[in-house]
Amino acid sequence: MMSVVVKGGLKIWQRRDRNAQLAIWVSWLAATALFVYCFQLISEKTIWAFVWDAPAQAGDLAARMVPPDWGLIRHLARPIWDTINIATLGTVIAVILAVPVAYCAARNTTPSVTLVRPVALFIIVASRSINSLIWALMLVTIVGPGVFAGIIAIGLRSIGFCAKLLYEAIEEIDEGQVEAVRATGATGAQVSVYGIVPQVLPAFAGISVFRWDINIRESTVLGLVGAGGIGLELNAAITQLHWTQVSLMLLVIIGTVIVSEWVSAKVRHAII
Repeated sequence: MMSVVVKGGLKIWQRRDRNAQLAIWVSWLAATALFVYCFQLISEKTIWAFVWDAPAQAGDLAARMVPPDWGLIRHLARPIWDTINIATLGTVIAVILAVPVAYCAARNTTPSVTLVRPVALFIIVASRSINSLIWALMLVTIVGPGVFAGIIAIGLRSIGFCAKLLYEAIEEIDEGQVEAVRATGATGAQVSVYGIVPQVLPAFAGISVFRWDINIRESTVLGLVGAGGIGLELNAAITQLHWTQVSLMLLVIIGTVIVSEWVSAKVRHAII
């Protein structure tokens, strides 16, 4: 808030009054004190000798990873294919389940704002709160290690993401088109099919492709906990200290992500 201070008969304009300025300084002081306190807590649990030695260790590790073991590349076709399948099938499952969840979460389509919508929102929050690695750890224990656990983990993780963006798109539709369809005497299902679906279909397609692109990245590390894919081979190579194999797998993962980026960009451009 701007204020006027009179000094010697002159009016001096200030951006904030004294109380507001004091509050800002107190806030900065409190934030600085909190930062110093947190840094002290971190320092007590940090072995700084390892931190100062980290650049030398990183350089030594990088030297051990060169050159990549190109002879292993023919054995990585199946793991990387499993990784792509985990991402693709997990995304399909998530998209299918996200549609009814989003429909129940949107205020303009939910059957009940007081009962159904809170349940749908809870499902969205629960799915988005738990990382795919945690889902994979639990599912490996339940269904055993392998690709199936990875697919379900990616699916459960992606439901919340897809449903959140989709229900927001549903709430932003033009209600005039919906009312026009309803005025013809259409049933509830017909109103959804002809009044709502055409408006959210581009957003739905874009969300699906975008989530698939994200899942390609996430599925590469699920093998670290036994959920299949190239992460399983990467974990084995790291455990056995085969750093030339690790560097090759990292290059393959980077190449796969680049290709998925290109594919998703092309598909989104075609849709939009």
